[in-house]
Amino acid sequence: MSPLLRVLWSALAVVGASLLLGGLTSWAQDVLPSALASFANSPSGWTALTALLVAATRPSPVTGAVLGVVSFVALVLGYTVACELRGLAYDPVLWSVVGLIAGPFVGVAAAAVVGPRAIQAALGAGALAGVLVADGIYGLTVVSSSTSPVYWTLCLVAGAALVAGTVTRFRTPAAAVGVVASAAAATAVLSLGYGVLNGVS
Repeated sequence: MSPLLRVLWSALAVVGASLLLGGLTSWAQDVLPSALASFANSPSGWTALTALLVAATRPSPVTGAVLGVVSFVALVLGYTVACELRGLAYDPVLWSVVGLIAGPFVGVAAAAVVGPRAIQAALGAGALAGVLVADGIYGLTVVSSSTSPVYWTLCLVAGAALVAGTVTRFRTPAAAVGVVASAAAATAVLSLGYGVLNGVS
């Protein structure tokens, strides 16, 4: 299979899976137990799905950036269609824009994690861990009165586990510094971003 054809097949697979999973997150809000319901309505949920779908194709960084946008926006569209089928109104504009902005970073991070280079993998893992940690902090502080703490705590645990797993995987000072530094930077930037999005949405 030619490289171009492989990218096209990867894109089609990511689009199809993202539309399906995005639709399922709409129904999951009513199906998941309250302790985990926030997964279906949080930035970390869609980010995790995007990262996993992109990583599954083992793309190059450039292809990963494109697939990150494709996946995140398709998740939003799938969610929107499911809401319409359920008789619920949902405007996909805001989160589609978020997907256009954040998608490339998520896609590159996911591609780096499954790539062969230790430092890039550490930086990518740290960025993804930062998404989880920032969302966990946000959930336990800003929306703690209206949501269960269980999912947000799991986000913190998963973020810490991703950092620790990356350190164990590479066992080099450079990788350890890279994953910790990128996780801290991503947490700080995203914590600020969540505050902005909360004011807009």
